[in-house]
Amino acid sequence: MATNDPMAAIDQYMDAFNKGDGKAMAATFAVSGSILDGMAPHVWQGPTATQDWYRDVLIEGEQHGASDYFVTLGEPLHNNITGDSAYVVVPATMKFKVQSQEILQTGAMCSVALRKLAEGWRIAAWAWGKGTRA
Repeated sequence: MATNDPMAAIDQYMDAFNKGDGKAMAATFAVSGSILDGMAPHVWQGPTATQDWYRDVLIEGEQHGASDYFVTLGEPLHNNITGDSAYVVVPATMKFKVQSQEILQTGAMCSVALRKLAEGWRIAAWAWGKGTRA
């Protein structure tokens, strides 16, 4: 998964999330990555951060009858590259189902820090700012 552009790494991560592919999500992450999300326990860190977070997403989803998550990203509001570091802020919408009823969450923000490694850009950390139900 070589990426020459920070946004390409983010797109790969979200494409993998939309397909439910935890392994592909992990491949876009730097080994010592971090995730900050509104879902408890709110912070995941280290080499298994992505897998641990996604496992918790599925557990919480099952508890609430939620499924079929799908994130759509807008155009970046910030896409700053300084050497081998990048900071990207992207507006997002999320669709999912709760008890077979489709829910649309708009106005979310995804803030991402990335590092350029030998194999390309990798996500070092991301934080999700929850939107509102449309």
